[in-house]
Amino acid sequence: MKEIGVGMVGYAFMGRAHGNAYRQVPFFYPELPVKPVMKAICGRTKEAVDAAATQMGWQEAIYDFDELLERDDIGLIDINTPNNVHVPMAIKAAEAGKHIICEKPLAMSVEEAEAGLAAVQKAGIVHMLCHNYRRIPAVWMAKQMIESGVLGQLYHWRATYLQDWLMDPSAPLFWRTQKEVAGSGALGDLMAHSIDLALWMMGDISRVSAAWKTFVKKRPKLVSTDGGLGGGGAEELGDVTVDDATLSLAEFSNGAIGSFEATRFAPGHKNSNCFEINGSKGSIRFNLERLNEIEYYNAEDDCKEAGFRTILSSDGCHPFQGLPGGGPRFWPAGHNIGYEHTFINTIADLMEGIAKGVSPNPNFEDGVKIQKVLAAVEKSCVDGQWAEV
Repeated sequence: MKEIGVGMVGYAFMGRAHGNAYRQVPFFYPELPVKPVMKAICGRTKEAVDAAATQMGWQEAIYDFDELLERDDIGLIDINTPNNVHVPMAIKAAEAGKHIICEKPLAMSVEEAEAGLAAVQKAGIVHMLCHNYRRIPAVWMAKQMIESGVLGQLYHWRATYLQDWLMDPSAPLFWRTQKEVAGSGALGDLMAHSIDLALWMMGDISRVSAAWKTFVKKRPKLVSTDGGLGGGGAEELGDVTVDDATLSLAEFSNGAIGSFEATRFAPGHKNSNCFEINGSKGSIRFNLERLNEIEYYNAEDDCKEAGFRTILSSDGCHPFQGLPGGGPRFWPAGHNIGYEHTFINTIADLMEGIAKGVSPNPNFEDGVKIQKVLAAVEKSCVDGQWAEV
């Protein structure tokens, strides 16, 4: 098995998820042609980066991104930073000849996303955008079912991504509440996931009509600027410059219609990423909070037996679940996988892509398409009318 050195920038929530995946993927994917080696983690705050390196198992802590790029033993750059530096870092990494995986959303604007795509294409490197929900076995299975034609002609896409973690008005101002750093709020943070899945499973979106709302318009500023929530030290209030919730209608190029809802103000919903697809022959629905299950309705069933049935996607015959030689990749059937396995599956496909010189889906090309939909939603919110994608 060949090896590739990984340099990761960012050490918070997504850094932990990615770091765990690099550590675990050789165990669960013994057949990989390339093994990731956790060479260095990079960040600005020395104490936090040092602690993350020790906790996650990185060989070294680095505090300068340029130094990360100069390392000959690093061939893959993993970008887990706030959104405003995704593309600038990706362009630098591409120019240094490094393969790239970047957290979503790719960019702050369509123009910036296109610049990132141009850079990776010019460099000829492997690039991937981390929309990990594609690699939930049940979600991948939904895609396969659509492609097999079991739903027939697609009529409806219905997606909601509901959370409640930002409802407390005393929660402080931090980068995800600031447009100049995050680009948007629930739109880019949550709806971007639903848009990615919609484009992947339903096809291109032609136009949208949307509205957004900021419920808590001011939050306490923090003396500390380390990006963390809580910790006290609030002295004054600052303006929240992103949306707390966004709603959108959509028309797809294939004639289907859709709806999207994303909010961080839905009490009781911790990470409720749901979608439903209705077609001429049946329906599929999924809820991330029950990520091992997909529900399927066959419209051709006898009326006495008709109804949604739950499929537990944990057998070796389901996507990502079986080893090439037989047997379970993770656990026996019914011994369910979790959130962290979606990143393990993602990194596994990235390693395969690096071995073959092919950028796995979704990549920066998909990132540009997603960014165009995000831009159209924002334009519709501002203008109050339908916007073309």
